[in-house]
Amino acid sequence: MTRSRRRRIIRTRRTLTGLALVGSISFLAGMTDATGLLLTGDFVSFMTGNTTRAALALSEGNLYHAAVLICAIVVFVLGNAAGIVISHISQRRIFVVLGCVGLVLALASMMTVQNMLFARFYMIVFSMGMVNAAVEHIEGLPIGLTYVTGALSRFGRGIGRWIIGDRRVEWTIQIVPWGGMVLGAIAGAVLTRLTGAHALWLVSLFAMVLALAAMLIPRPLQRRFNQKVAPSGSAITRAK
Repeated sequence: MTRSRRRRIIRTRRTLTGLALVGSISFLAGMTDATGLLLTGDFVSFMTGNTTRAALALSEGNLYHAAVLICAIVVFVLGNAAGIVISHISQRRIFVVLGCVGLVLALASMMTVQNMLFARFYMIVFSMGMVNAAVEHIEGLPIGLTYVTGALSRFGRGIGRWIIGDRRVEWTIQIVPWGGMVLGAIAGAVLTRLTGAHALWLVSLFAMVLALAAMLIPRPLQRRFNQKVAPSGSAITRAK
């Protein structure tokens, strides 16, 4: 077997592993988003929607709901930041990030009394921000896990480039997170309608199972799914 063929096989396996991971995590995100929306009435990962709804609430003078949504956006950003920090200090970054997501969702599922419902909402939002740190790209192509607007935009632009003559097809992988999100949202909606707030337990259990499955992925391969942190000195040099 030639070296170039071996490299192609390795890259194909790496891509397929990444796509399976992205599809599974997007499924988790879809489940969580549908469950959170049905339980709370607000989005837990769709911050574009929450931004628009916060603006509408402000225009209507509903400062209370606007504040709730703006706080959700801040919590989502903090969840993303926490996910990056956790993944940076972890040897098994995907396992640890998904394990933390499952733990936060499990804690949120315990908050069923009336005066803890806001805490439950924000914990779900935080977990959805955190999960984005599990996989950031596949073979250099950016991937979104809890939002699909960017994926659909990249997919549409890929179609446009293909029409005008660019025959590269790497952009087709962008449909994977969308498909995972749709299927997960259907599953989450069905579970929530059948079991009510107990659906969060099932979602957290799925996150834990996904974390354990990620343990089967070799550490060198896991590192390839995340952006490398550039030393501050090199960043300054590039800026100059």
